[in-house]
Amino acid sequence: PGGGRQRGALPGGGGTMDALVPVVKAVLILDADGNRLSSKFYAKDEFPSSAEQTTFEQKLFRKTKHTSARSDADIIMLDHNVAVFRSTGDCRFYLVGSAMENELILTAVLDGLYESLQTLLRGQMDRRTLLDNLEIVILAIDELVDGGMILETDPNAIVSRVTMRGVDGAQEVPITELTIGQALASAKEQFIKSMNRTDGF
Repeated sequence: PGGGRQRGALPGGGGTMDALVPVVKAVLILDADGNRLSSKFYAKDEFPSSAEQTTFEQKLFRKTKHTSARSDADIIMLDHNVAVFRSTGDCRFYLVGSAMENELILTAVLDGLYESLQTLLRGQMDRRTLLDNLEIVILAIDELVDGGMILETDPNAIVSRVTMRGVDGAQEVPITELTIGQALASAKEQFIKSMNRTDGF
């Protein structure tokens, strides 16, 4: 009733999906001052322009900046949305869904991103490292969610997909045996491929 988004409807109006599978509206990473490090908005009807996106990011940051959420994800409601978030050092990681979505599943998705980045970045989750490795961050997000649909929550699977594809065309190599340079080369190659098939960030 009331013309709200039907449960399970895709954010861009492109059909529907299983009503039990949560739809992700946004994946955001902000620094300790609320500045954007990386963002992917999937609900284009709700956040049609960068102005609306930035306004939402700032509201979200103001509401969460005094909450640590370092060991486990925390959950808040904002503008008829639910946001789960975690913080580490000088960065905050957010996953946003409709208020009707399952918070446990959204938390599992955020934890999948957080833990995969911890592995990919060797535990260095500070602002500088995230910016220096932005290709890896964006590829990890792309393996997590595509067009608002959850693809994967297992951090090991996300790490494998980000690092294994295109490492000199070689056989799969465990992440622990890859050098940072090899992981970056692989991630950059995949980043360029993803740029060619997506509509930007």
